[in-house]
Amino acid sequence: MAKSMTKSKVLDHLSKKLGLTKKKVSETMDEIVALAYKEAKNAFTLPGVGKLVVVNRKARMGRNPQTGAAIKIPAKRVLKFRVAKACKDAVLGKK
Repeated sequence: MAKSMTKSKVLDHLSKKLGLTKKKVSETMDEIVALAYKEAKNAFTLPGVGKLVVVNRKARMGRNPQTGAAIKIPAKRVLKFRVAKACKDAVLGKK
């Protein structure tokens, strides 16, 4: 399995592709990330990639895997990333 790209490799690739300095690309990327964190509660969409959404999970019953005893799992809010169809098709190929 190939290694994933590090932030510095991504910045290097984008700076060469766009003809900008690494510092400018880094500032832009940091600003996009900060905006995603700020707007995630209202759903943040990165066109062609996916969407960050907050989901409310209901309380449910679960099991302690060690003892097998039933336990109650409380309701909570979680952050999910939903991958866009265009991204899935580009990475996995169309069916």
